[in-house]
Amino acid sequence: MEARGIYVRTATWSGLAEEAGPAYKDIDEVIGATELAGISRRVAKLLPVGNVKG
Repeated sequence: MEARGIYVRTATWSGLAEEAGPAYKDIDEVIGATELAGISRRVAKLLPVGNVKG
């Protein structure tokens, strides 16, 4: 991550693992499924720039 300009400071490695990208569902798949179900519609795409857990 450091090579991509992402710096991490954590109290525990297990806490860091909880926030790893693969721990989350692909948002594009989730949005697509909710659109197909007729319960939402896509209006914008947000790109994450940071994560603070506390």
